[in-house]
Amino acid sequence: MSESPVREPTFLILTALADAPRHGYAVIEDVLRISDGRVRLRAGTLYAVLDRLRADGFIEVDREEVVQSRLRRYYRLTALGARRLADEAARLRRNADAARLRLRRAGLLPEGGAA
Repeated sequence: MSESPVREPTFLILTALADAPRHGYAVIEDVLRISDGRVRLRAGTLYAVLDRLRADGFIEVDREEVVQSRLRRYYRLTALGARRLADEAARLRRNADAARLRLRRAGLLPEGGAA
């Protein structure tokens, strides 16, 4: 694949949108949950990434609603975005599998152990 790897925050945003449309704050909360608290997105960062993902055709606006006089926009993954996420997940799995294999060969990871 000639596409460059997806940065972790982008990967997690796509993952957050994989099962259901979400609005920005829900994406921030889900990314925090998915990453076990490691990745904390700021609103400015999130919306810059969402704009880029929309421009690339990986996500689209699902719907908008007004909540407490503020516009809430929900985003969803497109078929192209789902393929990109699946490709990136497969790439990461191949890399992790290669690392575990080498650790086992070197005796640094017990057989059947998870890294």
